[in-house]
Amino acid sequence: MAHLGSRRKRALTLPVGLALTASLGFLPTGTASAAPAQETPSAAVSTDGPKLSYVVNTRGGHGTVKQVSKAIERAGGTVVIAYDRIGVIVAHSSNPQFAQSMRRVRGVDSAGATRTNPIVPQATKDIGVDQPLTAQQEAAAAARATAGQDPMEPLQWDLPAIKADKAHERSLGSSRVTVAVIDTGVDDTHPDLAPNFDRRGSADCVSGAPDTTDGSWRPKTGESDHGTHVAGTIAAAKNGIGVTGVAPGVKVSGIKVGNPDGFFYTEAVVCGFMWAADHGADVTNNSYYTDPWLFNCKDDPDQGALVEAVARATRYAEGKGTVNVAAAGNAAEDLAADTIEDVTSPNDTTPVTRTIDPKVCLDIPTMLPGVVTVSATGAKGLKASYSNYGNGVIDVAAPGGDSTAYQTPEPPATSGLILSTLPGGKYGYKAGTSMASPHVAGVVALIKSTHPYASAAAVKALLTLEADATACGDPYDINGDGKIDAVCEGGKNRNGFYGAGVVDALDAVRW
Repeated sequence: MAHLGSRRKRALTLPVGLALTASLGFLPTGTASAAPAQETPSAAVSTDGPKLSYVVNTRGGHGTVKQVSKAIERAGGTVVIAYDRIGVIVAHSSNPQFAQSMRRVRGVDSAGATRTNPIVPQATKDIGVDQPLTAQQEAAAAARATAGQDPMEPLQWDLPAIKADKAHERSLGSSRVTVAVIDTGVDDTHPDLAPNFDRRGSADCVSGAPDTTDGSWRPKTGESDHGTHVAGTIAAAKNGIGVTGVAPGVKVSGIKVGNPDGFFYTEAVVCGFMWAADHGADVTNNSYYTDPWLFNCKDDPDQGALVEAVARATRYAEGKGTVNVAAAGNAAEDLAADTIEDVTSPNDTTPVTRTIDPKVCLDIPTMLPGVVTVSATGAKGLKASYSNYGNGVIDVAAPGGDSTAYQTPEPPATSGLILSTLPGGKYGYKAGTSMASPHVAGVVALIKSTHPYASAAAVKALLTLEADATACGDPYDINGDGKIDAVCEGGKNRNGFYGAGVVDALDAVRW
């Protein structure tokens, strides 16, 4: 099994108090009065550079977007899709000066390349652990299942950890509620996912424009099983087979944003949020960070444009009533620190070491206003060894699994990791804040099922109010070597390890 404490992890995070506030005034909204676009970037256009993808963020509505789209073509670009509603245009160009040229166009707020590598390492929030369940383990679990349990439910220590087992005695969640899994794709043919899958709400967004070809949302052979695992944690059906999800009565849709190489680029992420919002998703789960920058610095012209584009998309989704939930990341970093050393960015070419200020350089979408940021706990209820943390950053905590040596579950569970669905009708264990976030998305879906007319802000308020407050506890020495591994700051009701506390599925269905 991979060492859970490794710093070479893909990570995500968001400010805690922001989960209860509307994300207004953070970035230009794209709805200001439109200024006419400059007629042309008049210099001769070069097309001898690498073909890259860009986002161009405009001021104003349809008229400005139309004028800027013409300027994109004059600058040697091709429009892939224009999201008029938020003033974001996705474009491709081989002009090395394309971004600089577009920044001079009237009506453009910002423009930047979404990658450093020409269009051809995964940024998911699991920690690289993937342990398929054996037939013998399946049989042993089934032998221990009690009446009303799915066969592998005895191995799911994570469900009683958030009282989901008790919640299911009252409600499985409403089929009118949908959670969009924005991820690497979902295998909707899995027998534990097929009963709850929303095909109409699913698409492939990898290019930045939605592809609704039948099955486009599924991971292809050799592609990551991450999204399928996440989907099972949220809504694997309680149907007498396999595992049980946190909200086994709600719907899940699959929005594929991870490309075949495992990268989650800005254009795909923007498309994912827009598609989810426009197709009625009540919740989105985001267990990834947006490549190629682990932290996107707003004072950098390219990175700042990426922050703005994704912020507009998350704000649009929340305005449609969608609650966006995201993983905090797996680098065991204090995201409330004054500085953080980033040694992994850009991850699609050659990384450079840089020291960043996390108040200025954001992990997106998780550090954006309004997004619910989730830290991970293990089977003993402690912060997972790898989980990022930060007072004022983490909103809530949920089971993400940890090394069994660090946090051993109570029998009959045998692994400290999270068991869920894998493509091809299989099941397996993973760990990471990737696995914690869908537990929260499932609880949000139960809250929405209980309060179908509640706004996104109201649902987020209930999520934190109903969470079980968890104090920092003893000095954190997770591996018992006598050395403090992380410092938890804050009080019982709000702190850097657990935010407002561990989410409570039972309260979600009885309040």
